[in-house]
Amino acid sequence: MQVNGQIGFTITGRTAEEVTAEMPITDGIKNPFGTVHAGAILWFADVAATVLAMDAATATEGMKGFPLAISLNANLLGNQKEGVFHARSAFVKKGRSVSVVRTVVTGTDGKAIADVTTSHVLSQ
Repeated sequence: MQVNGQIGFTITGRTAEEVTAEMPITDGIKNPFGTVHAGAILWFADVAATVLAMDAATATEGMKGFPLAISLNANLLGNQKEGVFHARSAFVKKGRSVSVVRTVVTGTDGKAIADVTTSHVLSQ
């Protein structure tokens, strides 16, 4: 069995303290039950958190200072079959070498979908 998928998202806001993003729900990210695959939800939250942890930098292959995720804790709280997911990432702790970010993913109606905390260490 071959399965193909594609995850797309848009960063809708970026400041030194917060990143917001949205991800449309498409067939390419759904599981066999017709809801969004948990991996797609976690990927979305992790990318939003990583963009925040990068400060103003733009990701490039092999860059120094890329904020590698070293831990991820997720509570999956809901799901939906259509619409858009929204993410809001904010620092719990912004450190010189390790930062902790909390990302809350909500659904189209504002319903909680996931609460994800990630820790990031700057690569050398």
